[in-house]
Amino acid sequence: MRSVVCRKRLLMTGALCALAGVGAPGAEGASSRSCSPVVNPYPGSRYEGVDLTRIRATGVSCRRARRVARGAHRKALGMTPPPSGVRRFTWRGWRVSCSGASMLCVGVSGSRLSGFGVAQ
Repeated sequence: MRSVVCRKRLLMTGALCALAGVGAPGAEGASSRSCSPVVNPYPGSRYEGVDLTRIRATGVSCRRARRVARGAHRKALGMTPPPSGVRRFTWRGWRVSCSGASMLCVGVSGSRLSGFGVAQ
């Protein structure tokens, strides 16, 4: 049981490091780039005016990263947070982990990476 928890922590740490650009670059030298925010994705709801910001894309276009951010965030909002505080789920083939009150999220699909946060 403990080894599974350790592996999950290591995976999350690695994903966050990759999102931050820490560590060695990948074999293809894919660089992480900043994408424009998704402005007001939920008009007319209680989340009106809350933007999805800090969107980063590695090995994927900004258009795709923004789409992953929008769809995965929508799914995460519908989930009850577990006691650990980290929501883990899949969205259209992307493995997504969201943690914290600011919903810092990382999505991984093969060697592609997308990360995003929520403006408060």
